[in-house]
Amino acid sequence: MGLDIDRTTFDPEDFTAFQSKLENNLSALKKLLTQPGFGQGKRSLGAELEMYIIDDSGHPLCANQEILDLARDPLLTLELNRYNLEYNLVPYALDDQPFLRTEQDILRQLKHLDSLAQQLGGRIAIVGILPTLRQVDFGAHSMTDRGRYHALVQQLIQRRGSTFKVHINGAHPIHLEMADVTLEGANTSFQIHYRVDPKVYADTYNALQLATPLVLALAANSPTLFGHSLWHETRIPLFKQSIDIRTTDRYHWHPPPRVNFGNGWLRRGCFELFSESVRAYAPILPLCCEEDALSVLNNHGTPKLHELRLHQSSVWLWNRPVYDDADCGHVRIEMRALPAGPTPLDMVSNAALLIGLAEGLRENINQLLPGLPFHLAEYNFYRAAQHGLNAKLVWPNCNQNGCEQQPLFQILENLLPLAHRGLANIGISSEERDRYLGVIEQRLSSGQTGAVWQQRTLTRLQEKHARHQSLHLMLEQLVANSHSNQPVGKWGITTA
Repeated sequence: MGLDIDRTTFDPEDFTAFQSKLENNLSALKKLLTQPGFGQGKRSLGAELEMYIIDDSGHPLCANQEILDLARDPLLTLELNRYNLEYNLVPYALDDQPFLRTEQDILRQLKHLDSLAQQLGGRIAIVGILPTLRQVDFGAHSMTDRGRYHALVQQLIQRRGSTFKVHINGAHPIHLEMADVTLEGANTSFQIHYRVDPKVYADTYNALQLATPLVLALAANSPTLFGHSLWHETRIPLFKQSIDIRTTDRYHWHPPPRVNFGNGWLRRGCFELFSESVRAYAPILPLCCEEDALSVLNNHGTPKLHELRLHQSSVWLWNRPVYDDADCGHVRIEMRALPAGPTPLDMVSNAALLIGLAEGLRENINQLLPGLPFHLAEYNFYRAAQHGLNAKLVWPNCNQNGCEQQPLFQILENLLPLAHRGLANIGISSEERDRYLGVIEQRLSSGQTGAVWQQRTLTRLQEKHARHQSLHLMLEQLVANSHSNQPVGKWGITTA
């Protein structure tokens, strides 16, 4: 998804040519998915970790290119804003201790990147939204100087035709108007890639959609923006609104947002999602390559589907389909809703819970879905982001008669044995299951997520300090705790 481009302006002819190539790509993918054995290699787990670079005072440090130059690591990439980086972690087969090895890799890479940042007077922080952000940290001066970002921002602004408006409610509601999309760079996430057999893609995807609100609430780590106390996971409305190019009017139709939870339960397979992205969303990065995907496929090759992959990178589903030409071609589900931080152990535990729940729920997914119309699944997603563990969600069962809300906390407690069984079903050892789901059980027992810890800590600090100073003191403790890799459910509340 991090493909770079070498052009920033486009003509109408470019969009026409690109649309033609998209149709070629879709035809090739449809044919590829019917080939015996396609995508049926070893299932695997991969991830991408986005992070902040901060200075000694806890403010963003615009040094991502400098750290990239020092690192010389092809797995490290630049993000939209100059104080963000992304590390693409090595994927592991499910029979190769994928969760444990991913945690170890994160710890190793964070230590290395932090040492590089220190050479530039900085540090690495992993948190959904940096609590010490200021409005001066956004704008053209903060954007990474890459063709992809210049083109993306230009196209989004051109289609918006006005400022980007952000309205988020909460204890201290916020209302902003931004001239560009750099506010999107306030969000950092831990994105999970799960390789799926095409034959079970629809059921697995639907199960992940069903489980995502539960894990999002438990993983929440972004309760503030510019000092305002907002949602437990403020990234969700912020990302959606900060790049929304639509001008909505309740009395007229409008296209679906490019950031969304989905448009319905998946009925057949992954092709449905790829096709929907082409049919429902106009291209904004129309850069073509020379490959004729159908010709490559007809000559027994594996097409790269460059145009389709580029287009997918500008349609931001929270659970997004991914095509990869590696290993003779395969498909994955990219889970994009979970925040960065608070610790590597917490992030990997969130991933284990999400995949365990999805695999456990998949067994009866087609009996569960009739009890939850899709708009209620979307409702669950936003209520989980807003209220965290305090949310009440509509949860289905196979014998229900009508929909009812239940406390999210109770739903999670009841489903933990199912998550254990789901991980066991895909070959995850008891040692791994116990380590990561044990973290989840402890977090539920304490009732403390990253967002809750931040809220509690700010409340205590403000008994002695001004709000601005409290945010900085809280960040310092957050960074120290994050480096310890002690799970957030065990963090104490600072009173410094």
